[in-house]
Amino acid sequence: MLSVQTKIKPKYNKNKQLIIVAGPTAIGKTAMSIELAQFYKCPIISFDSRQFYKELSIGTAKPSAAELAMATHHFIDSHTIEKEYTAGIYEKEALALLDQIFKTNDVCIAVGGSGLYIDALVYGIDAMPKNAAIKEKWIQTHRTEGLKPLQDYLNEHNPEVFEFINKNNHARMIRAIEVIEVSGNKFTAYRKSTAQARNFTPIWIGLNTDRAILYNRINERVDIMMEKGLEEEVKSLIPFRFHTALKTVGYVEFFDYFEGIIPIEKSIELIKRNSRRYAKRQLTWFKKNTAIEWFEPQKKGDILQYIQNVKKELL
Repeated sequence: MLSVQTKIKPKYNKNKQLIIVAGPTAIGKTAMSIELAQFYKCPIISFDSRQFYKELSIGTAKPSAAELAMATHHFIDSHTIEKEYTAGIYEKEALALLDQIFKTNDVCIAVGGSGLYIDALVYGIDAMPKNAAIKEKWIQTHRTEGLKPLQDYLNEHNPEVFEFINKNNHARMIRAIEVIEVSGNKFTAYRKSTAQARNFTPIWIGLNTDRAILYNRINERVDIMMEKGLEEEVKSLIPFRFHTALKTVGYVEFFDYFEGIIPIEKSIELIKRNSRRYAKRQLTWFKKNTAIEWFEPQKKGDILQYIQNVKKELL
C-alpha cells in the first residue's frame, strides 16, 4: 500500500475533500457512495457519463428513486442526448458546482466509472481540436469499410487509447482519429500531464472483486434490466439510434434485433459480453492511477478508516 502522503498533491486545497468512488460497472459503487454521503452528510456528483442523459435510465443502471432520495445527487438526468456533451464541458460544469458545494460542505462524494471524466475534473483536460472534413472522411470510411480501418489506425497511431476505447463505438473512434490527424499528437496527450490546481483534495477509492464474481454480477444485472423493461426503453429511442450517446453497451446491441437480423437472445448475450468487456476497460484505465486505494465493495469499515487516515494527514 502506498503511503497516504504519496497520494496528496501540493496544488490541492486540503480543507476540502472530494472522495472519489471508482471501479467497474456492477461492482456496487452507487450503494457505497450513498453510504459515504450519509456518513459525511454531503451530496454526491456522478461521473458516469451515461447517467447524465435523462433519456437513458434502465440500461445505465441509474440510482433508483429510493436511492436518489437517500442523498442529494448531481449530474443524474442533467442533460439530453440531443446535445453534444464532452469531458471538457463536464470539467467546467462540475468545477463550478463544486465551488458552490464547498461553500457549505467540507466533503463531497464523486461516483462513477467514466475514467476520462473524473480525470478531467481532478487533473484537467485540454481543449481538443476539430476538423469537419477529416471527420467526414472517416465517417465515409466507416460506412464503406466498417470498423476495422478505424481500429487499425488507432492501434498504430495511439495504442494507449486503442487499449481502453470501445472498439465497437465508431463515433468515439472517429473523434479520437480526428484529434490525432488535426493536431499531429496522440489523443491521450490532451489529458493534462500536470495536475491543475483545484479547490479540493481528491481521496481515491477503488472498488473491485474477483473477476468471476464481478462477471456474475454483470450477467445478473443485465437479466434484471430486461425484467425492468430495457427492451421497451431502447425501442423508444430508435429515432435517436445514431446519436453518440446511443453507441453504448446495453443499447446498441438491440438495433440488429429490432431489424430482424438477430434474435432477442443474441442481443442479451451481446449485452452481457460487452458489459464484461466494458468492465475490463474500466479497470485497465483506473489501475493506471496509483492514487487509487482498492477495496472489496463490502469493506465499508476499511474504506472509512482509510479516508479518516487521509483526512488526519491533511490537518
